[in-house]
Amino acid sequence: MLCDTGWQMNGRAIIVLFMAVSMGAGDAAYVQQIEQWRAQREERLKADDGWLTVAGLFWLNDGDNTVGTAAGSDIRLPAGSAPERVGVFHFHDAKAGFEATAGAAITVNGKPAQTAALKSDADKDGPDVVAINSLSMFVIKRGDKYGIRMKDRNSEYRRNFTGLHWYPVRPEYRVTAKFVAYPEPKTIPIENILGQTEQTPSAGYLEFTLNGVPARLDSVPEGDTLFLIFRDKTAGKTTYGAGRFLNTEMPKDGAVVLDFNQAYNPPCAFTPYATCPLPPPQNRLAVPIEAGELKYGDH
Repeated sequence: MLCDTGWQMNGRAIIVLFMAVSMGAGDAAYVQQIEQWRAQREERLKADDGWLTVAGLFWLNDGDNTVGTAAGSDIRLPAGSAPERVGVFHFHDAKAGFEATAGAAITVNGKPAQTAALKSDADKDGPDVVAINSLSMFVIKRGDKYGIRMKDRNSEYRRNFTGLHWYPVRPEYRVTAKFVAYPEPKTIPIENILGQTEQTPSAGYLEFTLNGVPARLDSVPEGDTLFLIFRDKTAGKTTYGAGRFLNTEMPKDGAVVLDFNQAYNPPCAFTPYATCPLPPPQNRLAVPIEAGELKYGDH
């Protein structure tokens, strides 16, 4: 999936789903594990390459796209962050390259460069990263559109970050679901905030009961996890209006543990320059899930 999901590390490294099934509801170790996971999530957001640094998105025009702090630049960089003229992104036939202005101290993938062909985030081993001072830029592909995503370690979103807020850890929101694989390969349409719809391979769906109400969620594979995009009755009230994300371990013996204490906000809750996927209609739950991450700011 080429929309922004916010999952930036190997799933098994950060999913806290290895606790014993027989764990007691009041088990202090479980609460500690969840609190640790939440602290790690906040640190990833605040990191030098975290979502709080995403400070710009510029769709590429066919031909030359000028870059710099000068007025009139196609890709206008923050004042004082770089020279008036940094260079040009060349774009044609779905291929992008970069040519630096003479004297601009540019690196590509950490090495000094004047020109470079650039892979996008849709390419194997991509994207290639063009950097100058506190800024980094790379090509993203969304549907048939290509753009330049800009990150800034001095971003206002990072400087003004006020911290994450969560529901208290509630063990009753850790449930075991039945995993039902589709008999034939299947894709499900998932729309992103740009209005684009991508046919996304589905791993299968999960059936479970929450607060006495039967529920079902479609899942998609993401690395070595199942990825869930869902919305519930708390959305727009106490949680992010568009919905939330959840990753789980892969099914074992036809079962998956869903821990909604680890439900988290998409990148769009923190920056207007992300391109997050939205919950498909079948993943809009008719129950409130009062667990996991609360809304951030006015979102």
